[in-house]
Amino acid sequence: MKRIALIAGVAVLAVVWGVPFTGLLEASFTRHMLTHMGVVAVAAPLLGIGLSGTRLDASDHLPVLLSPVVASLLDLVVVWLWHVPAMRMLVAASPLAAVAEQASFLVAGLVLWLACLGSRNAADSDRRRAAGAFGLLLTSVHMTLLGALLALAPRPLYGFDTVTCFGVPLSGAQDQQLGGAVMLFIGAVVYTAGGLALLARVLRRPEPVEGAAR
Repeated sequence: MKRIALIAGVAVLAVVWGVPFTGLLEASFTRHMLTHMGVVAVAAPLLGIGLSGTRLDASDHLPVLLSPVVASLLDLVVVWLWHVPAMRMLVAASPLAAVAEQASFLVAGLVLWLACLGSRNAADSDRRRAAGAFGLLLTSVHMTLLGALLALAPRPLYGFDTVTCFGVPLSGAQDQQLGGAVMLFIGAVVYTAGGLALLARVLRRPEPVEGAAR
């Protein structure tokens, strides 16, 4: 299962990053958001599942940095920073900035999912899942807020020019609204589902039977 998840995560990265690199430099915000969600909401959780509990899982060695709440806040800072209009302009103009953006999305996403899923210590697994559920639901909240802000903004934040997304012409406002909707319907949904799944695993765990060890 872990190996399959790890291979699938690498395959997703190959797909979302496998288009000509100039695609990351195009003005289309919707295309950017599809790539972003592919990295943090599809590839990162698959890689997190594949690496959690293995020798490469650093969550037991860096418990403060890789605590779910801290990891969620780190993800918030990374995601919101790269969606500041000035930063979007920088990414559109600089291949180096585009690489830095994508790398930071992957690192922040992987840190978050490992913080929520990982732990080789069986005795710590329930506490980790409970904290992980909170961390993922917290991330869903900030994804929802940002997605709604982008989708409902009264004016385009990233330019007024018409752009082309996979051959479809979009106005600046339409492009931003569609990108915000992508974040809402992929990012927020995936993080909410992940948090609820972890919470369900904690609640389904049977209570130890008193005297069973005697």
